[in-house]
Amino acid sequence: MTERLIEGLPGDTQKLLQTYVKEVKGVFGDQLEGMLLYGSAVRGEFLPGRSNLNILLLVSSYDSAVLKKYSVLHRQWAKEQIVVPLFLTEEELRMSSAVFPLEFLEIQEQHRVLGGRDPFIGFHVKTDRLREAVVQGLTSQLLRLRQRYVEGGGSDDATTILLPLSITSTLPLLRGVQRLLGRPVLSHSDAVIKDVAEQLKLDLQGLLDVWLLKRGQISPGPHEVPRLFDRYLQAATILTRAVEQLSQSEQR
Repeated sequence: MTERLIEGLPGDTQKLLQTYVKEVKGVFGDQLEGMLLYGSAVRGEFLPGRSNLNILLLVSSYDSAVLKKYSVLHRQWAKEQIVVPLFLTEEELRMSSAVFPLEFLEIQEQHRVLGGRDPFIGFHVKTDRLREAVVQGLTSQLLRLRQRYVEGGGSDDATTILLPLSITSTLPLLRGVQRLLGRPVLSHSDAVIKDVAEQLKLDLQGLLDVWLLKRGQISPGPHEVPRLFDRYLQAATILTRAVEQLSQSEQR
């Protein structure tokens, strides 16, 4: 993997990935057809100690024995922020992309090959269900946000954990909105939020503030946390309503 350095990723993380790739190849051998890195590490937004490393493993087949092989590796590599990979055969990749167009557009457009072949070369993700996926995703995020806030008792500690998790899940949906509007899909999340806000003429400052919280760039005091939650909830609500009401003519 030495020739496959990833721009913007810290040297220590690059070395860690090199070791990880060797170990995964050693465990799976010929069953492993391809290994892809995607997410913040590829978009240039990776923060050591804060961001996860997202992996897709393309395999020829799998069963419980294959998955158990990886579970041994997972106990070690979860400590290094490498989350459990997506395990997919090529046929499943084609089928899944029709059901989850947003997720696979994200991976297709922002990934790096760590080993084996790239299954996205010549690959087409159908987008006829994209609007449905975006609206459903935004609505689900909004419902979960309220539920999780109640579960956490509205405490400052629980809220400052909840909000970064919520914006992380919302950002791919915002890039989905850019796609619906025919806009260039931007890599940096603050630019995505600002672009969607401008295009839909919405005040999404609450989303931007929570993104800054996630990045460690702001640290709200105890009196500010409830207000930050309210701003975020309001922004998420008006965003969801606006996307629900997008007419066919407004979509590109």
